[in-house]
Amino acid sequence: MIGRFPNYGVVLPLKSAQALRITKGQTMTFNRLAVATLGFAISAGAHLAAAGAKDYEFQAVSAKVKNGAASDIAVRLVDKRTGKPVEGAVIFRTRLDMSPDTMDEMTAKHAAAPSSEPGVYRFKADFTMAGRWALKLQAKVPGETETVEGTIVFNAK
Repeated sequence: MIGRFPNYGVVLPLKSAQALRITKGQTMTFNRLAVATLGFAISAGAHLAAAGAKDYEFQAVSAKVKNGAASDIAVRLVDKRTGKPVEGAVIFRTRLDMSPDTMDEMTAKHAAAPSSEPGVYRFKADFTMAGRWALKLQAKVPGETETVEGTIVFNAK
């Protein structure tokens, strides 16, 4: 047998309806709880799906480089969640200095160079002396609002 609650539109078997005795206040409380749970689940899922700047990493293609003018250096930008290279990033700020050897004021001229490998960003650098050099980068990744930053240390010999 089917019973119907007046004004609620809920259809339950008559025995269940009589045993539950659902009031209008309980229905509204349940609805609020359901909406809050759904909202929490959506926001948690969106947070997990969205990448952050910390989800990306610059890596040296080769840490050893030639000392002198027009030396080739290359870095790879990787999505740490997938391990895949990131294409289309815009590197908008770089600095090449000897801060690993406590000579921050010693900088080297460098310029972007073309690259045919996905996710690899190349530069030509004029190393003025042998030692450890830090390439500091800032980039914008497509679809990411935060700036991705990284420092790669190269050993010029």
